[in-house]
Amino acid sequence: MSIFSHDGESEPTITATRLKNDGEHEYEEVVIDGGHSYAIMPDRIKRMSLEERDTIAKKVVRKIDFIILHLLTRKFSDIDRQNVSAAKVQGIMEDLSLGADQFSTVISILYVGYIPFQVPSNMIMTSITRPGLYICVAVTVWGTISACTAAVQSYSALLAVRVILGAVEAVFFPGVIYFLSAWYTKEELGKRLAVLYIGQQLGSAFGGLIAAGVLHLDGPEYPHNARILSQTERDIAVWRIEQEAGAGEAHGHMSAVKGLLLAVADFKVWALVLCVIMSQAMNSALNYLPTIVATLGYDETTTLALTAPPYLFACFYFYFISWWSDKRMSLYWPLMSYLFMGMIAFIISLSTTELGAAYFAMMFFPSAAIGPQIMLYKTVNLHLARPYPKRAAAIALLNAIGGTSNIWGSYLWTDGPRFFAGFAMCLGVVITFALIIMWYKVHVLRENKHLEGDEVEVQRAMKGGVTTEQVSMGWRYEGY
Repeated sequence: MSIFSHDGESEPTITATRLKNDGEHEYEEVVIDGGHSYAIMPDRIKRMSLEERDTIAKKVVRKIDFIILHLLTRKFSDIDRQNVSAAKVQGIMEDLSLGADQFSTVISILYVGYIPFQVPSNMIMTSITRPGLYICVAVTVWGTISACTAAVQSYSALLAVRVILGAVEAVFFPGVIYFLSAWYTKEELGKRLAVLYIGQQLGSAFGGLIAAGVLHLDGPEYPHNARILSQTERDIAVWRIEQEAGAGEAHGHMSAVKGLLLAVADFKVWALVLCVIMSQAMNSALNYLPTIVATLGYDETTTLALTAPPYLFACFYFYFISWWSDKRMSLYWPLMSYLFMGMIAFIISLSTTELGAAYFAMMFFPSAAIGPQIMLYKTVNLHLARPYPKRAAAIALLNAIGGTSNIWGSYLWTDGPRFFAGFAMCLGVVITFALIIMWYKVHVLRENKHLEGDEVEVQRAMKGGVTTEQVSMGWRYEGY
């Protein structure tokens, strides 16, 4: 099926029309009942055949993949956290005279800076025209501060650097998730999110990657004003996104504050936030993975080498599951596959210290802890697609509030070599996660039935966050 199967002929009732100019090009915008924006397919692409549009769309995707995803695979989002954990194996505890609780604080305090700045940062993203430059500057500062970590000589100095590092790092991850959702369709997004996470896992596996390529972000803006695209390519890039869920960054005019308020008022956001909290709680095990692997009894070099295979396995699994998810437009079963993997891994870890079984369980840790987040962020981008400031705020809320479990989770991994508290917590949260996502499935399927019902039922569904334009387009909650 062509990605341009929506031909724009069944449009909502128009109450006003206006011509807008964003400094780069002009486009027509109409206002429908309720004041919501709706972008008409530009004449220059209306005159094209479906085959011509698809050809240009594929060219746009290849161009954006090369620029954005090439960068993201070289990026090391969580490498700072993993480097500190690796440094524990190599003697940082003795060098700075750290106790076990102090090291837990070093791990967790990064989130003191990381968590509160994510929502404001994504609100800024929806209000500026050059998000690539914004991310570029933030990551350049982030890399500079990260390099300063090697120079610290005391516990207090290490804490200070980690807090500042977290604050600057807050720009990147939720910003990139939102940025990708402005460019890729629902059939494309999952694989691109997987590539983002694969970049993390490769960084965690090997370390030492250089993010100088981030300067290439000073080019991709939003689809409607990207300087790397021709005018026709910009029109195609905008329309292929808007024909899925309605007017987006090119035509919307909602404030970032209103978008935040809408996100906070939508309980689907909070259900997904709880799921991210569960996933990030499992992620706390990865902050201590070198320490956990060290309990197998190998020397320092072998221990660090054995931390790589679990991340490499995760890379392959992430991409396969995301490819299948995009192809089948399925989110629920990929999520459940990750959670089932986690249940197996944590039950084994609680049950035995036998070398083969223990390392077999460790192989699943990154997949079980991080993989669900790919599906959760794709869920947000599909189920809360519009208005776009709401989507941006929801992404930041998931990552910010979800990240709080990294703070308390870091204190549950001090009872080695068995780590009963940590593994029991992980098993508990993976079961809780599964129960929440089962409820979420039931809820969105019920909402889809409302959208197919009479006017009263449709209005009930709209109170849950569906826009007038989405109703007119026949939009549905997908993947569950």
